[in-house]
Amino acid sequence: MKLQRDWITPITMGAFGLLAVTGALMFFHLDSGLNETAHEWLSWVLLGGVALHAAVNWMSVKRHLAGWRGRTAVGVFALLLAASFVSVGGKKEPPFVAPMRALADAPLPVLAQVAKTSPDELRARLQKAGVSVRDDADTVRSLVGGDTRKQMRVLSQVVGS
Repeated sequence: MKLQRDWITPITMGAFGLLAVTGALMFFHLDSGLNETAHEWLSWVLLGGVALHAAVNWMSVKRHLAGWRGRTAVGVFALLLAASFVSVGGKKEPPFVAPMRALADAPLPVLAQVAKTSPDELRARLQKAGVSVRDDADTVRSLVGGDTRKQMRVLSQVVGS
């Protein structure tokens, strides 16, 4: 099969457009639905399109890289890529973890207020979620342990009901 610009270039342009828009939406925390998934998975289409585009236009690529401007541009971006792997400071947790931790550490009557329900209804929801309550001083953390994912699962079942 002969590589043809008339379909390789539009694929590259379309994939770039999709990634540019979804990337900007993600940067400004405006993404929704499948934006992030599309950005992650369809980036492979852009990589393939760029590789094919470079193959079809190999003489132009070589000409651009022969001059100092082309080599400098590629070199700068290679350095930026290398710098992106350097860890600066400790890894921060996602912003939702602190409020979730506060809910997991709240005594059940306080959690019931947050859930806009009665303590008895909250106990029933916890029981339905498979969590046995001993007394009102219990917290979701004391009932299910330190596993953050398990705490989130239980909280979403009892607060989101």
